[in-house]
Amino acid sequence: MSVIEKRRDKMEKKTKSERIHFCATHSIIETLNCLETVLTGLDQEGVEKSRSLNGVNKVTKEKKKSLLKRIIEAFINPFTAILLCIAIVSSMTDIVFPYFNLFGSNKQDLNYFTVSIIIILIIISGTLRFIQESRSGNAAEKLLSMITTTCTVTRKEQKKVEIPLDELVVGDIVHLSAGDMIPADLRLLEAKDLFINQSSITGESGPVEKFSQVNEYNGSITEYTNIAYMGTNVISGSATAVAVNVGDNTLFGAMASAVAKEAVETNFTKGVNSVSWLLIKFMLLMVPLVFIINGITKGDWVSAFLFGISIAVGLTPEMLPMIVTTSLAKGAVSMSKKNTIVKNINSIQNFGAIDILCTDKTGTITQDKVVLQYYYNIEGNDDVRVLRYAYLNSFFQTGYKNLMDLAIIKKTEELENQDKNLEDLSENYEKIDEIPFDFKRRRLSTVVKNMKTGKIKMVTKGAVEEMLSVCKYVEEKREVKEITEKLKEKILCTVDELNKKGFRVLALAKKNEGKLNEEDMILIGYLAFLDPPKESTEAAIKALKKHGVSTKVLTGDNDLVTRTVCEQVGLKITNMFLGSEIEQMDDKRLKIAVEVADVFAKLSPEQKTRIVSMLRQNGHVVGFLGDGINDAAAMKAADIGISVDTAVDIAKESADIILLEKDLGVLEKGILEGRKTYANMIKYIKITASSNFGNMLSVLVASTMLPFLPMESLHLIILNLIYDLSCTAIPWDNVDEELLDKPCQWEAKSIKTFMLWIGPISSIFDITTYIFMYFVLCPLVVSNGVLFHNLSSVYHGTQLSVVRLGYIALFQTGWFVESMWSQSLVIHMIRTIKLPFIQSRASFPVTTLTISGILLLTIIPFTKLGAYLGFTNLPFDYFLYLIPCIIVYMILATVIKKLYVKHYNRLL
Repeated sequence: MSVIEKRRDKMEKKTKSERIHFCATHSIIETLNCLETVLTGLDQEGVEKSRSLNGVNKVTKEKKKSLLKRIIEAFINPFTAILLCIAIVSSMTDIVFPYFNLFGSNKQDLNYFTVSIIIILIIISGTLRFIQESRSGNAAEKLLSMITTTCTVTRKEQKKVEIPLDELVVGDIVHLSAGDMIPADLRLLEAKDLFINQSSITGESGPVEKFSQVNEYNGSITEYTNIAYMGTNVISGSATAVAVNVGDNTLFGAMASAVAKEAVETNFTKGVNSVSWLLIKFMLLMVPLVFIINGITKGDWVSAFLFGISIAVGLTPEMLPMIVTTSLAKGAVSMSKKNTIVKNINSIQNFGAIDILCTDKTGTITQDKVVLQYYYNIEGNDDVRVLRYAYLNSFFQTGYKNLMDLAIIKKTEELENQDKNLEDLSENYEKIDEIPFDFKRRRLSTVVKNMKTGKIKMVTKGAVEEMLSVCKYVEEKREVKEITEKLKEKILCTVDELNKKGFRVLALAKKNEGKLNEEDMILIGYLAFLDPPKESTEAAIKALKKHGVSTKVLTGDNDLVTRTVCEQVGLKITNMFLGSEIEQMDDKRLKIAVEVADVFAKLSPEQKTRIVSMLRQNGHVVGFLGDGINDAAAMKAADIGISVDTAVDIAKESADIILLEKDLGVLEKGILEGRKTYANMIKYIKITASSNFGNMLSVLVASTMLPFLPMESLHLIILNLIYDLSCTAIPWDNVDEELLDKPCQWEAKSIKTFMLWIGPISSIFDITTYIFMYFVLCPLVVSNGVLFHNLSSVYHGTQLSVVRLGYIALFQTGWFVESMWSQSLVIHMIRTIKLPFIQSRASFPVTTLTISGILLLTIIPFTKLGAYLGFTNLPFDYFLYLIPCIIVYMILATVIKKLYVKHYNRLL
């Protein structure tokens, strides 16, 4: 095998980035050989071969989910699966068995109540989720719409021919001119004054000059000056190039493929699923246990089975989907009032859980506009004469006024009232001539005439090196002198210092007499420009830090500029990594690097995505704030993508949250609102799960001790339903400031420990109620002091049945009311880390609904509905026991809550 063949074989095995590196660092001949092409272009056979080896020039589109799949995904999740299983079993036991008189039941036992409630909950939850998912946009299609449809190539036996974009293959010779979109990743073969805008890939604001010369190896593929990338466009000049990568293998294609993929499983989704599986495990343990114990002790296996199903219902917070959706919807409304639009409602909790915010630099930390920071004379001091000449150059030029021209004009107008030398310049001068800017000279000259004195002068500004090449003199301390090598070195040193601080520097020169051309000019000073940081940025970064959110800057921009801006906003740079360094790191090293560094510069879009993914693998909840095409993939890889309303369409399509104001201060408000939403959701889950768990423990104890069921299946379902309805106000509850200080993540483990700490407390008082009801109140009110297990020795026949039914009814009524009181009032104990009612009060809706729920369930036993359900009137003596019992319960719950917070350093 020849050397060329070996290289070619090796080339075919390279990844897309390795291929770019190879072509950029090898000669044109070596590149063409390895791509199996020639300068005269590919023949038809070569085109077909290249297409079969390297694929077509098409970028993957996001596959739209079918309507059926979207419906299934909206309705099927662990929680709705639990409810669906219970609904199926309940429909059998409450509808099918009674209807067909099976297992001792008859049509009088028909009950549609439980099944109807569960199905309604499933429909509401699933429908809301389906509507939300259907509103998400197609990000990849937005990205692909930017690409033109044709390109110009040379094919064998043909000169320049225009072909459809998707017919371009690796090895095609491509011709570029001003205005063209780059159709693939290209290695430049010839370039003449070629300037390319590659901000869509790197985030750089200005055009980049490209050359055909071989580059030295650079770890970051976006740094090569002889490579042009798909999706960028030609500002000026022309070039001939060879296609190196096409379609999905291009850098642009990788971005489109990334946003076309399904979003990562977020912290919120994982959290909800983990809670669901935790409750499923408890159900699988408790339900069979209760069923077997009741079957053995009571001898009625059908009733035991029905009661087991009721336990399953009791352990399931049926309202969870509703509470979660309501909390998120309420959060979305609150955030909209804080200039934050929620595009994906499920992202609100992730917003609050963020502990690392990754952000680009331009427009987020900075003002996204060029400001003239200094107008130095040669001595390095601000000089209004330099600003005056700069204004004459920028204002009177008739070409495209770039950001720096506008910055000069704005600065002059700001200082016009403070200095007479700057007054009415536009009226006192007129333009005589100009030499427009071009990328080869990199200078712009205007010739102006003073209307009062008649003096004519030429003013030129441009890149420092190019300006020095046309300047013979320098004005120092108002004296014109020839430039010496020593003086030139001093000037370059001053400019270099400004560059190191991140400033973009232009030189300014004038010519007062003689031939008005760009020769023998007098250098008079420098203009230093910067995209300055926003005034609010430093305070916002500190506020985020205070709330437990670290800020990391991920930018494609220059490291010097990035360093300066970060220092200005108080972001300490202990470590900074460049894209070229990231490229060399394996995953193990990168996992460490992302933790020790807060600033990453000169990054490609792929590297941004990789950094975000590594942070997530390290256990962080990551938000990514971006507004460019190059940010879209990283936004998709983050737990939550954040963009702004002024962003490009692709960034907005990839985002979960859109800020109406590109300001980190707005972001901070949104994060706090997200934490409030989380706090109220987790309150419901922890309080309800622990309360239900306590009730089930009580049922388990009662099943082993009592000769009858402590509560009927229907009683359990009604209790659970009314309690859950009273919890629907929790999304509107107040949240203590202390609970907003740190990011909070969904953890099934913390819910489990909370259940185990708080749940048994209610069981203690349930068992106390059992003892009081069984041994004191029921004998006292119903059976003249005779206990239930002794009734048959005193009563007989119909009287025995009546007394037994009365005894059971009073017992079940007493526990039914006590359960509601304890479940509802404990909400106020557990919702805050402070002393309830004194240091922290629940919101009016929460207080109103919980009290209403208690009153409703206390009144039901005294009504005809209560009699229908098998309840009986409660005597006054019962409330003499109940009130002190609940007070002691509330005190104990508060004490245990304090111990829990002290032990785990968290409540929610």
